[in-house]
Amino acid sequence: MKIKWFSKPQAHDYPAAISYLSLIFEPLEAKDIAGALENAEMGEFAAKDIFRASGLPLLGAGNGHVDTDRTKIILGEKLSPLLLYRDKVNVRLIIADGYHRLCAVYTFDEDAVIPCKIV
Repeated sequence: MKIKWFSKPQAHDYPAAISYLSLIFEPLEAKDIAGALENAEMGEFAAKDIFRASGLPLLGAGNGHVDTDRTKIILGEKLSPLLLYRDKVNVRLIIADGYHRLCAVYTFDEDAVIPCKIV
């Protein structure tokens, strides 16, 4: 199954990233990270590698958000690229936005190449 992607993250992804990152970092730092992500070039990584670097568990299709994204994939709708942050202090990858999309994609193909912005 071919997974379709927008050419760049959607505008609403950045406030979502700030919201999540503000739980981990001070709000100003979260905004700075999101700003850096907006200016970052697009890249791509395999779904399995993103999971390994993040250390997060795979959410199954029973999760409502994952199920919604799986339906989009089945219907041939485009998904928004992921927003990723390299936490150098804790040596792990933070998925600032797109965790549910990553889980949905992984259920179809763990080797799928996922477009993203990363800083």
